[in-house]
Amino acid sequence: MIYQLLNTLYVTVDGTYLRLNNEAVEVTQEGTLLKRVPLHHLGAIVMLGNISVSPPLMERCAQEGRSLVWLDESGRFRARVEGPVSGNVLLRRSQHKTHDDPHATCNLARSFVQGKLHNQLQVLQRALREHPTPETTQLQTAVTQIRTHLQALEHAHDLDTVRGVEGYASKIYFDALDALITAQRESFRMLGRTRRPPRDRFNALLSFVYSLLTVDYVSALEGVGLDPQVGYLHALRPGRPALALDLMEELRPALADRFALSLVNLQQINPSHFEERPGGAVLLNDTGRREVIVAYQKRKQEQVYHPVLQTRIPWGLVPHIQARLLARVLRGDILEYPPFTIR
Repeated sequence: MIYQLLNTLYVTVDGTYLRLNNEAVEVTQEGTLLKRVPLHHLGAIVMLGNISVSPPLMERCAQEGRSLVWLDESGRFRARVEGPVSGNVLLRRSQHKTHDDPHATCNLARSFVQGKLHNQLQVLQRALREHPTPETTQLQTAVTQIRTHLQALEHAHDLDTVRGVEGYASKIYFDALDALITAQRESFRMLGRTRRPPRDRFNALLSFVYSLLTVDYVSALEGVGLDPQVGYLHALRPGRPALALDLMEELRPALADRFALSLVNLQQINPSHFEERPGGAVLLNDTGRREVIVAYQKRKQEQVYHPVLQTRIPWGLVPHIQARLLARVLRGDILEYPPFTIR
């Protein structure tokens, strides 16, 4: 597919060729014109898969400060081409300056957590509507409590308070998530969130899906020119992609948790896809990881409504859109970061 979202052209059709023709970018495949976009409408071009670019288009984008970003078929960052004068150094400088501003840091962290808690509520409320269970009272209680924490976020004016609200709400959410497992319950019981290492099959599945989502956000941030290591909600640690972890908070319940639940409830994943390690750790085996990766790539191609763009886009583009919205906040183009929320 080919999308023009914000001021960015996303090309995801294998074997396409991008060229410059009369001040417009033309996307062709085997000589057939698929899309034509005036060059002055674009600030960046992002390509997923085996896609080629003509030297004149590459040179023009470099001269005028447009970035060309290549991702592989699974969305992992390959490369970014830019000219000698780039706004990325200024963007990263703004990113670091914002990190040093406690008020701005708190505002961003609060937005990330608001998106996460909103989507947690939507996951639980959808389960109550569509699949009533014997644990209905527990789910209703969890919804009420998370809604209270979401309201409390409006009055959280320091980072520790924001983190505290997020922690309390997430514990309530994960305690209730077990009720949403409607098939293979005895094999996939989840008694709260455990990690490093996961202690049950569903936690092992969640951890692996979260790792896939982290890769997607690191790629999205690299593509837009932000430093994945410098975040606002998560503390800075060597080797930790703190900003990727910040942004993916809103997609954990919206995409990852719902995806993991569907794999289990539709029995695409079963106990044979896991192995136990000494010490009580439970991990996906090679076959299980392959099954999850294939299903995840298919899920990323499905469409979802984006509330800011007011249109439907593939799940796989959501991290890239959110990264560009964050870049606009850091540059001062918009005042507040709009988290991605589901309906």
